[in-house]
Amino acid sequence: MNDTNDDFIMLPTVDFCFKELMKNPEVRTAFIAALLDCPPSEVPETELLPTDLPRHYADDKLGILDVHVRMLDGRRMNLEMQMLFYEYWDARVLFYLGKMFTEQLKEGDPYDSLKKCIHVSILNFSWFDDEDCCHTIHLFDDEKKILFSELLEIQFLELTKLPSETPSEPVLLRWMRFFHCKNRKEFEHMAKTDKHVEIAYQELIRLSADEKKRLAYEARQKAIRDFNSQVQSYREAGFRDGQLQGRQEGRLEGRKEGFQDSIQILQLYKQGVSVKEISAICHKTENDIEQFLLLASNAVAT
Repeated sequence: MNDTNDDFIMLPTVDFCFKELMKNPEVRTAFIAALLDCPPSEVPETELLPTDLPRHYADDKLGILDVHVRMLDGRRMNLEMQMLFYEYWDARVLFYLGKMFTEQLKEGDPYDSLKKCIHVSILNFSWFDDEDCCHTIHLFDDEKKILFSELLEIQFLELTKLPSETPSEPVLLRWMRFFHCKNRKEFEHMAKTDKHVEIAYQELIRLSADEKKRLAYEARQKAIRDFNSQVQSYREAGFRDGQLQGRQEGRLEGRKEGFQDSIQILQLYKQGVSVKEISAICHKTENDIEQFLLLASNAVAT
């Protein structure tokens, strides 16, 4: 049994921990307020919507641990923590933002009942090729820069690009620093910078002392490590196969595209996305997806 009196503390960059933190209404409201750049008192009451892991595959070990929130005024927000680089993250975000938006409508509902949807990607890696750690994206006219609609919004928070800390920095940066902390000393420092971050820190201590939560957290860490190890193995095998095919056929571009598609399909599959949804994302037939997954499964088994 683990020693619960040690200095162990969960890290919010592990999505299990992040999701558990967001179950606390005070923490959730304060963080959403920081995202919306307003005081917590101005955030309508928030409700966590179910995000049960899909059960399309009995042996799925990774799945998606996002946080889906609906506010009292109808707006929806999807919060997602991602530790390691994920190819096609842009396509993935658009896919899930589109699902969140369209799933609001039931048969017979008018379009004017649609409410704003926001997808927030909290990334422990760099996605944009610049020094900014925060990006907010809307639909704009290319030439006149006129906002087409405010109903869809994407926020990227890149934890690896955090600037040097300053006393008067925005509250959102304090939350990002808190999520990026690596030990108790760093968490304690950030807890002193904001009363709501202090609440989050106390919740983190409580979660870390819960033996069942700790076991679930460690299991999630292991699943992520195993998944990334498996993806790396597929990368190396695909690269070797691609080299052989390239020598035989001289099709360098085709090899690159096939390799990238394979990695994307495997990542989506491991996250519990259905074959039909993978087909839509990757622009391949469902039969092609099923055949590829079968071949990949056989390759791992041997």
